[in-house]
Amino acid sequence: MAVVGVKYQKTDPFYLTPTWRALRIRVLKRDNFRCVVCGADVSAVGSARVDHIKPRSTHPQLSLDYWNLRTLCTLHDSQAHRERQRGGGGERIERFVVPGSDGEGWPIGRRNG
Repeated sequence: MAVVGVKYQKTDPFYLTPTWRALRIRVLKRDNFRCVVCGADVSAVGSARVDHIKPRSTHPQLSLDYWNLRTLCTLHDSQAHRERQRGGGGERIERFVVPGSDGEGWPIGRRNG
């Protein structure tokens, strides 16, 4: 029986790779399983989102860059994706300030390059 009006999202194979999964855990640990915007605890199953600061679609070379990733709660992840859509060209226009980040969303003190 088909459900009318329900859109199913196919998982990008990138997010199923062992490399991504290991890096995701490292980022969650670095951020103490807390949203970098509001500090919400995201340690419960399904509550953590590891977000690319510079999107994979426009910056594929940063897909596995530790410093291009941040932990978000579901609320701030949704907000970030809405802002990305509004910005056009895949670039996001940040409307929230991430403590410990510069104006582009990069963590302060990240490695150069």
